[in-house]
Amino acid sequence: MNKPIGYWIKRLDAALEVQLEATLARIKLTRRQWHTLGALSEGAMLPEQLEGILQPLWGGDTRMRERELAALVGHGLIIMIDHRLALSERGREKYHQAQRLVEDARQDLSMGIGIDEYAMALSVLERMSLNAERLAR
Repeated sequence: MNKPIGYWIKRLDAALEVQLEATLARIKLTRRQWHTLGALSEGAMLPEQLEGILQPLWGGDTRMRERELAALVGHGLIIMIDHRLALSERGREKYHQAQRLVEDARQDLSMGIGIDEYAMALSVLERMSLNAERLAR
């Protein structure tokens, strides 16, 4: 029996979450920590700015956010400069290490999928998402 697109999207999302967590665990990072390092790799920012960027990825769990940030600070990956959060040199190195691992994993995940196929899949998912959001209003 053919499964609907929602089934495959949820299955893929769950598998991607598990795979990403396992990849990042190899260097003792969580997905949320990686997102935080990624946001700060663009430059130092006020805590409120970082929260605004990460909120869609983290949701409203403020205790989780505080624990993850405390861990990054505790490991010397994030520092405070002039009331702004920034990556330390160690944090920048950890972020680049994570990026390499994630990129390798992405290549493995897209094995056998052509560039055109991938672009088409993204385009279809984007249009379906926009349609679903429009219809939900």
